[in-house]
Amino acid sequence: MNARSSNNKSQSYDPVRAAAVEAVILIEQGEQTENAVRSVCVQRNFRPLDKRFLLQLVNGTTKMRRRLDHTIKFYLARPSTELPIRLANILRIGFYQLLFTDRIPDAAAVSESVNLAHHMTDQTKARLVNAVMRSSLREPEKVKFADKTEDPIKYLGDYYSFPDYFVAYCLREFGFDSTEKLFEVCNRAPRVTYRVNFLKAKPDEVANILQDNDIEFSYGRFLPEFIHIEQGGLPLERELVESGKVLVQDESAGLAVRLLNPQPKNDVVDLTAAPGGKSTYAAIRMRNRGRVTAVDKSHARLQMLVENARRLGTKIISPVASDLFDFKGGPFDRVLLDPPCSGWGTAGKHSDLRWRKTKDDITNLIKIQTRMIDHAATLVKPGGVLVYSTCTIIRDENDQIVEEFLIRNKKFQIESASEYFGDELVSERGFIKTYPGHDNLDGAFCARLRRQLDN
Repeated sequence: MNARSSNNKSQSYDPVRAAAVEAVILIEQGEQTENAVRSVCVQRNFRPLDKRFLLQLVNGTTKMRRRLDHTIKFYLARPSTELPIRLANILRIGFYQLLFTDRIPDAAAVSESVNLAHHMTDQTKARLVNAVMRSSLREPEKVKFADKTEDPIKYLGDYYSFPDYFVAYCLREFGFDSTEKLFEVCNRAPRVTYRVNFLKAKPDEVANILQDNDIEFSYGRFLPEFIHIEQGGLPLERELVESGKVLVQDESAGLAVRLLNPQPKNDVVDLTAAPGGKSTYAAIRMRNRGRVTAVDKSHARLQMLVENARRLGTKIISPVASDLFDFKGGPFDRVLLDPPCSGWGTAGKHSDLRWRKTKDDITNLIKIQTRMIDHAATLVKPGGVLVYSTCTIIRDENDQIVEEFLIRNKKFQIESASEYFGDELVSERGFIKTYPGHDNLDGAFCARLRRQLDN
């Protein structure tokens, strides 16, 4: 019997909310969201509807952790005292339901949280949960935020739930209004995007299927083979993906391949390629003529690439299990480098990213990215093209890496992306830059670099 429908006191808690508490604890302890959710679902036979609710609670609570903690402290008798981890996360999930969901009645959010506390802690803590949450409903005006003019970093950090160092960076780079818009968009529920596979379907064919099932969508802003699901759920996702008609991929990820512009019969290498979104897109644009060498050091992720290639019908991809610095193939007509990065352009889709990535991580990543682009350059044949792309909006990982590379490597020069995209997407230096708050896509950066012919 489902615990929510039982009258037995020991069974009166909601198992989905209990699993959500366990998951956010794992995330707080350093586990990635996807792994945490998978772990708590083991031996729990959740229905698809339950699984969606679980993901909503876990992702929303994780994203808004700082805002939730800031709010909860106004209703604690001793706000400076660190709460036990289970109690803290029961309160976070409870307050998330009060503040950020519109289909859960306040009374239900309180009672379910109290039931969880009875089940997962003890009676004393359950009484505290009841008192704190009911107090917040009676006196919502008790919560205060820093003045946005006097202390914009604290205001934006507390209100939109981002770490101070990232808030400070965005304020310097974009200004207050654009930073606030960026944070607002990143805190929305992310939409799913399909890349239509030209080898098996046309965008209009997929669009007709979506229309027939009353699913609201829009075509890609820059790449028409991408379709954004706007509303109506995803009842057809499994069917469309398993048939190979689509691959789930953000439109921003396709920009690098379009900029690479691989042609039939080209010899292409995709470095750090798994799970194959860009490799398969390149192969499809090449009409399955030529060769795409997909390099990745992870055997497990390469297996995912192989499966994606099989399902999509791409037949020219050669997977290679190798560390990038050990790979000595080529030279190639086209080289695509998508190095490890901070991922700040995908903060809207990866709820734990804002708490996992630190300022020191970025410093270390810059060193790796510098070495990687230098090695990638050795794989480009004279007259060939290197595309450097990331899914971050941090300038030091993007513009700075490319500009410093050009100083060290006089044989390469920038080819402006304006040949492939409109001015709204291309910077003065010819780079592609997208921002969640401006383009309603993941944040991304791409630069196209041409190696000069040898004299």
